[in-house]
Amino acid sequence: MNASPCFDAAIASVQIGKIAPLGTDAVPSGFVKTGVSGSVMVQELGLDGDQQADLSVHGGIDKAVYAYPASRYPEWSADFPALASRFGPGSMGENLTIVGIDEDDVCIGDSIRHGDAILQVTQPRLPCYKLGLAFNNPKLVRAMTRTGRSGWYYRVQSPGQLAAGATLTLLDRPNPGWSLTRFNLLVRTRDGDTALRHQAAELAGLSVYWRDALRRAATR
Repeated sequence: MNASPCFDAAIASVQIGKIAPLGTDAVPSGFVKTGVSGSVMVQELGLDGDQQADLSVHGGIDKAVYAYPASRYPEWSADFPALASRFGPGSMGENLTIVGIDEDDVCIGDSIRHGDAILQVTQPRLPCYKLGLAFNNPKLVRAMTRTGRSGWYYRVQSPGQLAAGATLTLLDRPNPGWSLTRFNLLVRTRDGDTALRHQAAELAGLSVYWRDALRRAATR
Protein backbone atom coordinates (compact mmCIF):
# COMPACT_ATOMS: atom_id res chain seq x y z
CA MET A 1 0.00 0.00 0.00
CA ASN A 2 1.30 3.41 -0.95
CA ALA A 3 -1.41 6.03 -0.80
CA SER A 4 -2.37 9.36 0.66
CA PRO A 5 -5.84 9.72 2.15
CA CYS A 6 -7.13 12.26 -0.36
CA PHE A 7 -6.25 13.84 -3.69
CA ASP A 8 -8.12 17.05 -2.84
CA ALA A 9 -9.99 16.30 -6.07
CA ALA A 10 -13.61 15.84 -7.02
CA ILE A 11 -15.96 15.00 -9.87
CA ALA A 12 -17.04 18.25 -11.51
CA SER A 13 -19.58 16.66 -13.84
CA VAL A 14 -20.77 13.27 -15.11
CA GLN A 15 -21.60 12.57 -18.77
CA ILE A 16 -22.97 9.67 -20.81
CA GLY A 17 -23.48 9.29 -24.54
CA LYS A 18 -25.54 7.34 -27.05
CA ILE A 19 -24.23 6.02 -30.35
CA ALA A 20 -24.96 8.61 -33.04
CA PRO A 21 -23.44 9.83 -36.34
CA LEU A 22 -20.30 11.90 -35.75
CA GLY A 23 -18.82 14.49 -38.09
CA THR A 24 -19.37 15.08 -41.78
CA ASP A 25 -18.72 11.39 -42.47
CA ALA A 26 -21.48 10.37 -40.03
CA VAL A 27 -19.26 7.78 -38.32
CA PRO A 28 -21.16 5.89 -35.58
CA SER A 29 -19.77 7.00 -32.24
CA GLY A 30 -20.67 7.56 -28.61
CA PHE A 31 -18.25 10.51 -28.42
CA VAL A 32 -20.86 13.21 -27.82
CA LYS A 33 -21.83 13.17 -24.15
CA THR A 34 -24.72 14.67 -22.21
CA GLY A 35 -24.52 15.74 -18.58
CA VAL A 36 -26.20 13.61 -15.93
CA SER A 37 -27.89 15.22 -12.92
CA GLY A 38 -27.95 13.21 -9.73
CA SER A 39 -26.34 9.85 -9.13
CA VAL A 40 -25.54 7.28 -11.79
CA MET A 41 -24.55 3.65 -11.32
CA VAL A 42 -21.17 2.54 -12.58
CA GLN A 43 -20.77 -1.17 -13.25
CA GLU A 44 -18.07 -3.40 -14.75
CA LEU A 45 -18.48 -2.03 -18.28
CA GLY A 46 -19.12 1.58 -17.38
CA LEU A 47 -21.82 4.06 -16.46
CA ASP A 48 -25.42 3.02 -16.89
CA GLY A 49 -26.74 4.43 -20.16
CA ASP A 50 -23.33 5.09 -21.72
CA GLN A 51 -22.64 3.51 -25.12
CA GLN A 52 -19.52 2.92 -27.23
CA ALA A 53 -19.56 2.13 -30.94
CA ASP A 54 -16.03 0.75 -31.36
CA LEU A 55 -14.88 -1.34 -28.42
CA SER A 56 -11.37 -1.62 -29.85
CA VAL A 57 -10.92 2.07 -29.04
CA HIS A 58 -13.24 2.85 -26.11
CA GLY A 59 -15.09 0.69 -23.62
CA GLY A 60 -14.58 -2.81 -22.32
CA ILE A 61 -13.26 -3.78 -18.92
CA ASP A 62 -9.97 -1.86 -19.15
CA LYS A 63 -11.57 1.30 -20.58
CA ALA A 64 -14.93 1.26 -18.84
CA VAL A 65 -14.88 4.90 -17.72
CA TYR A 66 -13.03 7.85 -19.24
CA ALA A 67 -11.96 10.78 -17.06
CA TYR A 68 -10.60 14.14 -18.12
CA PRO A 69 -9.09 16.96 -16.01
CA ALA A 70 -11.01 20.24 -16.19
CA SER A 71 -7.74 22.17 -15.86
CA ARG A 72 -6.78 21.18 -19.41
CA TYR A 73 -9.66 22.98 -21.09
CA PRO A 74 -8.16 26.49 -20.79
CA GLU A 75 -4.97 25.10 -22.37
CA TRP A 76 -6.93 23.75 -25.32
CA SER A 77 -8.67 27.09 -25.70
CA ALA A 78 -5.31 28.87 -25.77
CA ASP A 79 -3.94 26.49 -28.41
CA PHE A 80 -7.10 26.47 -30.55
CA PRO A 81 -8.78 29.86 -29.97
CA ALA A 82 -11.21 29.38 -32.84
CA LEU A 83 -12.65 26.40 -30.95
CA ALA A 84 -12.52 27.97 -27.47
CA SER A 85 -16.29 28.17 -27.07
CA ARG A 86 -16.56 24.41 -27.58
CA PHE A 87 -14.08 23.33 -24.92
CA GLY A 88 -15.67 22.44 -21.60
CA PRO A 89 -16.91 19.54 -19.47
CA GLY A 90 -17.69 16.52 -21.62
CA SER A 91 -16.31 17.96 -24.83
CA MET A 92 -13.43 15.48 -24.97
CA GLY A 93 -15.95 12.67 -24.76
CA GLU A 94 -15.24 11.99 -21.10
CA ASN A 95 -17.61 10.38 -18.65
CA LEU A 96 -16.11 12.16 -15.66
CA THR A 97 -14.72 15.69 -15.65
CA ILE A 98 -12.32 15.93 -12.72
CA VAL A 99 -11.11 18.99 -10.80
CA GLY A 100 -8.02 19.12 -8.62
CA ILE A 101 -5.74 16.64 -10.41
CA ASP A 102 -4.35 15.98 -13.87
CA GLU A 103 -1.99 13.53 -15.60
CA ASP A 104 0.91 14.69 -13.41
CA ASP A 105 -0.95 13.59 -10.27
CA VAL A 106 -2.41 10.24 -11.36
CA CYS A 107 -0.39 7.02 -11.65
CA ILE A 108 -0.98 3.80 -13.53
CA GLY A 109 -2.70 1.36 -11.19
CA ASP A 110 -4.13 3.94 -8.78
CA SER A 111 -7.27 2.70 -7.04
CA ILE A 112 -9.52 5.67 -6.34
CA ARG A 113 -12.88 5.88 -4.62
CA HIS A 114 -15.43 8.03 -6.48
CA GLY A 115 -18.58 8.22 -4.39
CA ASP A 116 -19.49 4.59 -3.69
CA ALA A 117 -17.48 3.17 -6.61
CA ILE A 118 -13.82 2.17 -6.69
CA LEU A 119 -12.10 2.73 -10.02
CA GLN A 120 -8.55 1.82 -11.09
CA VAL A 121 -6.44 3.84 -13.53
CA THR A 122 -5.43 1.58 -16.44
CA GLN A 123 -3.96 3.83 -19.15
CA PRO A 124 -3.95 7.26 -20.73
CA ARG A 125 -6.22 7.86 -23.69
CA LEU A 126 -4.76 7.02 -27.07
CA PRO A 127 -6.60 9.54 -29.28
CA CYS A 128 -8.15 8.38 -32.54
CA TYR A 129 -9.46 10.25 -35.56
CA LYS A 130 -12.89 10.67 -33.97
CA LEU A 131 -11.49 13.42 -31.76
CA GLY A 132 -10.70 15.34 -34.93
CA LEU A 133 -14.13 14.58 -36.36
CA ALA A 134 -15.87 15.89 -33.25
CA PHE A 135 -14.17 19.28 -33.60
CA ASN A 136 -13.75 19.19 -37.39
CA ASN A 137 -10.03 19.65 -36.85
CA PRO A 138 -7.62 16.68 -37.15
CA LYS A 139 -4.83 18.67 -35.51
CA LEU A 140 -6.37 17.97 -32.11
CA VAL A 141 -5.38 14.29 -32.35
CA ARG A 142 -1.70 15.09 -32.81
CA ALA A 143 -1.87 17.83 -30.19
CA MET A 144 -3.27 15.46 -27.56
CA THR A 145 -0.45 13.00 -28.22
CA ARG A 146 2.23 15.70 -28.26
CA THR A 147 1.10 17.48 -25.09
CA GLY A 148 0.10 14.45 -23.03
CA ARG A 149 -3.23 16.11 -22.20
CA SER A 150 -4.83 12.70 -22.57
CA GLY A 151 -7.00 12.12 -19.55
CA TRP A 152 -7.20 8.53 -18.39
CA TYR A 153 -9.27 5.36 -18.42
CA TYR A 154 -10.53 3.37 -15.46
CA ARG A 155 -11.54 -0.21 -14.89
CA VAL A 156 -14.25 -0.72 -12.29
CA GLN A 157 -12.95 -2.54 -9.22
CA SER A 158 -16.09 -2.09 -7.17
CA PRO A 159 -19.42 -0.96 -8.69
CA GLY A 160 -21.37 1.83 -7.05
CA GLN A 161 -23.13 5.14 -7.38
CA LEU A 162 -21.26 8.33 -8.21
CA ALA A 163 -22.31 11.90 -8.92
CA ALA A 164 -20.97 15.37 -9.55
CA GLY A 165 -19.49 16.77 -6.36
CA ALA A 166 -18.19 13.43 -5.07
CA THR A 167 -14.67 13.65 -3.71
CA LEU A 168 -11.90 11.33 -4.89
CA THR A 169 -9.98 9.31 -2.32
CA LEU A 170 -6.78 7.51 -3.25
CA LEU A 171 -6.94 4.01 -1.75
CA ASP A 172 -3.88 2.35 -3.25
CA ARG A 173 -0.91 3.42 -5.38
CA PRO A 174 1.16 0.40 -6.48
CA ASN A 175 3.28 2.37 -8.99
CA PRO A 176 4.19 5.72 -7.39
CA GLY A 177 6.94 6.39 -9.93
CA TRP A 178 4.67 6.01 -12.94
CA SER A 179 2.50 9.06 -13.39
CA LEU A 180 0.46 9.23 -16.56
CA THR A 181 2.73 12.05 -17.71
CA ARG A 182 5.75 9.77 -17.48
CA PHE A 183 3.91 6.89 -19.14
CA ASN A 184 2.75 9.15 -21.98
CA LEU A 185 6.31 10.31 -22.57
CA LEU A 186 7.59 6.73 -22.74
CA VAL A 187 5.01 5.43 -25.19
CA ARG A 188 5.25 8.38 -27.58
CA THR A 189 9.06 8.06 -27.81
CA ARG A 190 9.95 5.58 -30.55
CA ASP A 191 13.52 5.00 -29.36
CA GLY A 192 12.74 4.52 -25.69
CA ASP A 193 14.81 2.58 -23.17
CA THR A 194 14.16 -1.14 -23.68
CA ALA A 195 14.59 -1.94 -19.98
CA LEU A 196 12.14 0.83 -19.11
CA ARG A 197 9.59 -0.59 -21.55
CA HIS A 198 9.99 -3.99 -19.90
CA GLN A 199 9.41 -2.37 -16.51
CA ALA A 200 6.37 -0.44 -17.69
CA ALA A 201 4.83 -3.55 -19.26
CA GLU A 202 4.65 -5.19 -15.85
CA LEU A 203 3.02 -2.32 -13.97
CA ALA A 204 0.23 -3.50 -11.71
CA GLY A 205 -3.14 -2.42 -13.06
CA LEU A 206 -1.94 -1.56 -16.58
CA SER A 207 -4.40 -2.30 -19.38
CA VAL A 208 -3.94 -5.47 -21.44
CA TYR A 209 -3.54 -3.34 -24.59
CA TRP A 210 -0.52 -1.46 -23.29
CA ARG A 211 0.95 -4.47 -21.52
CA ASP A 212 1.05 -6.39 -24.81
CA ALA A 213 2.19 -3.37 -26.83
CA LEU A 214 5.10 -2.61 -24.49
CA ARG A 215 6.20 -6.23 -24.39
CA ARG A 216 6.31 -6.29 -28.19
CA ALA A 217 8.20 -2.99 -28.32
CA ALA A 218 10.75 -4.19 -25.77
CA THR A 219 11.66 -7.24 -27.89
CA ARG A 220 12.30 -5.40 -31.18
